[in-house]
Amino acid sequence: MTQKIYLNGKLVPREEARISVFDHGLLYGDGVFEGIRAYDGRVFRLSQHLDRLYDSARAIALKIPMSKKEMEQAVIQTLRSNGLKSGYVRLVVTRGEGDLGLDPNNCGKPVVFIIADKIELYPEELYKKGLELVTVATKRNIPEAIDPRIKSLNYLNNILAKIEAGLQNMSEAVMLNKDGYVAECTGDNIFIVEENVLITPPFYVGVLAGITRQAVMELAREKLDLVVKEKVFTRFSLYNADECFLTGTAAEVIPVVKIDGRKIAEGKPGKVTARLIKEFRDLTKREGTKI
Repeated sequence: MTQKIYLNGKLVPREEARISVFDHGLLYGDGVFEGIRAYDGRVFRLSQHLDRLYDSARAIALKIPMSKKEMEQAVIQTLRSNGLKSGYVRLVVTRGEGDLGLDPNNCGKPVVFIIADKIELYPEELYKKGLELVTVATKRNIPEAIDPRIKSLNYLNNILAKIEAGLQNMSEAVMLNKDGYVAECTGDNIFIVEENVLITPPFYVGVLAGITRQAVMELAREKLDLVVKEKVFTRFSLYNADECFLTGTAAEVIPVVKIDGRKIAEGKPGKVTARLIKEFRDLTKREGTKI
């Protein structure tokens, strides 16, 4: 089957899905996006993803030329046209074609495109054995400059951290904020468990408002009866945590067993993490917008 891409209201073959070299999304990273998952015929928390997309667009004064309902139908249509009941959706809105100047007022109509495909960020083996992380020198953007809650097309901050991790043969990195507090990883939110309390950094240190992050916090309270706190912490807390894991749309919930060469507790996935992996996977089977 030829892959179909949604582009400005039409489904076109992959090789015909083209945008202008003058598009400000390409020239300046001027746009917003969402990564969305579909599981067994249901799109997981589609409305929350669309809320975040439109909030991000509003924050950069980008008017999306479609209603949320129209966008929802476009996502479903793209999945259907590619015969996907389970998969990954990349939804992108750019400022549109402009000139070589920065002024967004010189851009025409925003461009909307949607890609639906399969994805496997990490092999299943790592969900059983756990990830090893390294802290990198690249600091997370400060919210006063570029608020990380804006899911923009400019991911250079994250990419630089990813490059640093790769140079140390690591697949993922811990990013600190300017004050030395743990913020997040290059593409995922981070959690630790301390004495049956689940802790994750608050937004103001520079983290994305993750959809999976929110789902896991809800599950921890409702299914595991855990206390959940959003508070700042340093690498000292990472090294001395009982458990650590990451969350993200592509990664879902994945354990971390070593950071900067230090084992987390016994160096294997913990019971809380294992339970949350199961609860989250169960949640994706029963919650979502039907394709």
